[in-house]
Amino acid sequence: MTDLPPPRFWAALSNRMIQMTLGAFAFLAAAAGTALLAQGPASVGGSDRAAIEQIVHDYILDHPEIIPQAIEKLQARRVAGTVDANRKAIETPYAGAWEGAAKGDVTIVEFFDYACGYCRASLPDLARLVEEDKGLKIVYRELPILSDESTAAAKISLLAAERSQYMPYHRALYAAGKVTRDTMLAAAASAGIDRKTAEAAIASGQYDTEIQSNIALAQKLAASGTPTFVIGDQVLNGAVGYDALKAAVSAARGK
Repeated sequence: MTDLPPPRFWAALSNRMIQMTLGAFAFLAAAAGTALLAQGPASVGGSDRAAIEQIVHDYILDHPEIIPQAIEKLQARRVAGTVDANRKAIETPYAGAWEGAAKGDVTIVEFFDYACGYCRASLPDLARLVEEDKGLKIVYRELPILSDESTAAAKISLLAAERSQYMPYHRALYAAGKVTRDTMLAAAASAGIDRKTAEAAIASGQYDTEIQSNIALAQKLAASGTPTFVIGDQVLNGAVGYDALKAAVSAARGK
């Protein structure tokens, strides 16, 4: 998985992780305390806060394995809440930046960078899934965080989306290997976009709003790099592979 650059993400991500950890301990203490009170230990009265806190403290020390379980559960809840609160923005593609079923019952959203090797490695997994699953929709969200070439490639990509030539450009640029001005212009040409038009898109600021919106969404989701996938109420970081993606699709469809 390609890491996100510290200036753009790490401050927000660090604060989020601290809040999540503290929240997990609060959740754990409350849950353990409630369970112990329900058992009615003789030494604990309804108003004896100190006694309750001591019992919870001792319980956690005796069962430390519940700490990562609680943190994982809290994180999953918060991620699901964030996805639900932003689902329309996450799952609504920019123009034609999608493939598969127009009204699929499950949507995979990929935040990606054309310069990300792990994103390239995930391309066959997504192609296999959309070929096998006729109820699946894949939405692609440009997250150009690695280089100036990433941003230029993303701008042409969004232009291709407006012209219903998104996937031809997308596949051609990944197939070209290293992202350079020449390879992105060649990929554009293969998708029917002439050099002058592609260069104008690179120089234009008209796609900046979409790119910044994708960065903001990735921050809300605590994305730690590219690729990042959103499926149902799950956020998967990294090139997790076909099996993990398929399992997440099945879980989303089950709900």
